[in-house]
Amino acid sequence: MGMHQYLESLDELELINRAPGYFKFEQHSVAAHSFKVTEIAQFLGDVEENAGEKVDWRGLYEKALNHDYTERFIGDIKTPVKYATPVLRSMLADVDDKLTENFVQNEIPEEFQNAYRRRLSEGKDDSLEGRILAVADKVDLLYESFGEIQKGNPEEVYPEMYKESLSTMLEYRDMHCVQYVLTKVIPDMLAENFTTQDKLRRLTRKVLKKEDNSKE
Repeated sequence: MGMHQYLESLDELELINRAPGYFKFEQHSVAAHSFKVTEIAQFLGDVEENAGEKVDWRGLYEKALNHDYTERFIGDIKTPVKYATPVLRSMLADVDDKLTENFVQNEIPEEFQNAYRRRLSEGKDDSLEGRILAVADKVDLLYESFGEIQKGNPEEVYPEMYKESLSTMLEYRDMHCVQYVLTKVIPDMLAENFTTQDKLRRLTRKVLKKEDNSKE
């Protein structure tokens, strides 16, 4: 048993498309998503560090790079399905854990097994690095949906994805990096010229206003 099986399996992540079942102008693979999330997490980590937070960079990179590797086992399940019920979510997590442990035990050399158990475990925990990962994941989804909306994709799922991404980010609005995205990144995004610009601006204001009202 050696690392060959693991290294070869990385190609499979290039073949798994995100948001399966919907028309899209631009395909995004799990491999591309993992790379982008890592780049985004790196930037968000910079924001947090500049604000005085202590970032565990090794932990952050490991979480971001590996956060969707286990989709190799079960594919990219649509978010509405994945979160349909707590019971289903728990069942899928259980299957994911069992398949991951089987993979580690059978395909990873013993001297590296603990490292890969750590890397392939759920990365979105309550640590600063886990919270950065959760935000970075939604920033990438925000940009994937924005790209389709910008190109005029008529599928209603993309405004919903945009709305869900922004709403989830707002759950972390106490973080410096989220405030940076809200005040500096999204305004630049919405300043771009595209046919549904006003519609997306209204949707953004609606989500932000709803969140503000919920805190009153």
